[in-house]
Amino acid sequence: MSSLATITTQVAEAAAPLDGRHPVAGLLERVRAGREFGPNVYSTLDVLWVLYDRVLRIAPATVDDPDRDRFLLSKGHAVAGYYAVLAAKGFIPPDWLDDQGGPDSRLGDHPDRTLVPGVEIGSGSLGHGLGLAVGSALGLRAQGLLDPRVYVLLGDAELDEGSNHEAIAYAGAVGLANLTAIVVDNSSATYGWPGGVATRFTVNGWTAATVDGHDQDALHTALTGHHGHRPHVVVAVVNNGEQA
Repeated sequence: MSSLATITTQVAEAAAPLDGRHPVAGLLERVRAGREFGPNVYSTLDVLWVLYDRVLRIAPATVDDPDRDRFLLSKGHAVAGYYAVLAAKGFIPPDWLDDQGGPDSRLGDHPDRTLVPGVEIGSGSLGHGLGLAVGSALGLRAQGLLDPRVYVLLGDAELDEGSNHEAIAYAGAVGLANLTAIVVDNSSATYGWPGGVATRFTVNGWTAATVDGHDQDALHTALTGHHGHRPHVVVAVVNNGEQA
């Protein structure tokens, strides 16, 4: 396993608009429509693509299937990339992207589960997604649904919230093995954690992997490398100019 310092030096400099080679580059440009995105959008795009292209067991036809995997976007202010990925995978029509944030659009500046097919939660204030993911994973286990997995994407600064500390501790204590958290780490947390983000989870019984947040193969390996009896976290390291 590479050290956090080694991974950090391998991450590209500050995030920049896509050069057209990324699978969702054209769709993301439709969302952007001349507006400026913060680097927080680009910092999550590779994670989102790997999840929907190679990991999640969900498709437009199975958005209500009890056996689907669940993905929760806690980092809702990075929603532009999420919408582009959903359009690329057929969950929403691409022409919805052209009016994102408009007065009649279903695509707000945060996702809304009642308006956007495939969206599991509405988001707003940071710090709630991991607790909701723990509840979703518990609910699946209580129903005897052992195959679906719950994935939640959050930024490292969200870990300053006490609600996340409680969610981490509880999930580890009860062995919530059907839960994976992905933390986009740009060193923006106010308090940090001795030994890095991953240790905040492993001290509470989670398994963990720390990888370059733009290396899609490394992300795939980390996202599918969870242990059968414990919750799992993937720390996706990005440049500290990429706002989480």
